[in-house]
Amino acid sequence: MRRPPQALESAAARLVTALPGPLRRGLAGPPIGRDGLVLDPQVQLVLALRERRGVVPLDRLAPREARDVVAREALTLCGRAPDVTGVTDLEVDGATGPLAARLYRTDEADAPLLVYFHGGGFVTCGLDTHDVPCRTLCRHAGVHVLSAEYRQAPEHPFPAAVDDACAVFAWAVKNAADLGADEGRVAVGGDSAGGTLAAVVSRLTTRAGDPPPAAQLLVYPATDRLGTHASMRTFATGYYLTAADIAWYHAQYAGPGGDRRGDPRMSPLLANDLGGLPPAVVVTAGFDPLRDEGEAYAAKLRAAGTPATSRRFPSLVHGFMHMTGASRAARDALVETGGMLRGALSPAHDDRRAP
Repeated sequence: MRRPPQALESAAARLVTALPGPLRRGLAGPPIGRDGLVLDPQVQLVLALRERRGVVPLDRLAPREARDVVAREALTLCGRAPDVTGVTDLEVDGATGPLAARLYRTDEADAPLLVYFHGGGFVTCGLDTHDVPCRTLCRHAGVHVLSAEYRQAPEHPFPAAVDDACAVFAWAVKNAADLGADEGRVAVGGDSAGGTLAAVVSRLTTRAGDPPPAAQLLVYPATDRLGTHASMRTFATGYYLTAADIAWYHAQYAGPGGDRRGDPRMSPLLANDLGGLPPAVVVTAGFDPLRDEGEAYAAKLRAAGTPATSRRFPSLVHGFMHMTGASRAARDALVETGGMLRGALSPAHDDRRAP
C-alpha cells in the first residue's frame, strides 16, 4: 500500500493532536503517571497512535532500515520549520575528510555560534531530521547554528564520531568569524548521542589546552553505559525510547573493539576531571530512560566546580525536540531550552559560578 506524502502525514499528526481534550483523551486512554510524574496528554496520544501503528522495534531492523524509520517519524512529528535569516549547506573538516554541514543564521548582531551534533544513537538521523530543532534554537537562542554530520556506526564504530566531533569543533573555532559569528563565543551542543558528543568535546578540548566551547548544551544526553540508573528500569518500555533501543544502538556504536563502556569518551559520567569545563545547560525529560544519568552528569559537573544548570521537563519523553508539531509542551520546552542557552552565552554571564 502506498504511503501518503510526508506533508500529509505531518498534517494528520497535527490534526489528531489538536482534537478537543475529551476526544483526544478517549483516543489516548486514561492519564499515565509514573515516578510521581504525569505524561503530557498530547505526547501520550502520539505514543498511543504509534503503538496502534505497530512500530517495529529497532532490534529487528538492519541499520539502513532503522535510519529510514527513525527519519520518517522525526519528520512527521516535528511540525513546520521556523523561519531564520538564512540557511546554507557547506562542508566542514572531519577527522578523516570533509563532512556535510548546514549553517542557520540569525539576524541578531554579534551572535555566538552553536556547533550542533544530532542525536540518533550514533546510528540514525542527520541534518534533515534536525532541521526544525536547529531552526528553533537559532531563533530563540539568538545564535548561528552550525549543524554538522559525523561518521555513523556500525560502518564507523566508536570512536569515529568522537574524532569527527572534535575536528568539526576545531574547524568551527577557526572559521567562526568567516561564518559571521562572534569568534569569542563558540558553543557546542547536541541531543541524545549528540549531547554525549558535546559533553566529550567540551572535556577533551579543555584538557588538551585547545580553545574550549563557550558553553555546552546537553539535551537528554547519554552519559553512562556502564551503570544502571533507576530511570532505565522505570521507563524501560512504552515511552518512545526503550531500554532495548539503547542496547541496540550501543551494540552498533561499540563495534567489535571490546567492551569500552567505561571509556569517558563513551560514558562522560565516568570521567574524573570534570572541573573547569564550560558552563553547561543539561536538559532532561521526565519519562526518559536516560533521565537519571543526564541529571547525574549535571550534578557531577557542579560538584567539580563547573557551572551546570539542570532542567527537567517532567511530562515529556526522550526525543521531544522532534515532537514540537504534535505537542505544545514539547514546543514550549524547546523554546525554553533556547532561552537557557541564550542566557548561558550572554556576555554578562561570565562569573562561571554554579547555581
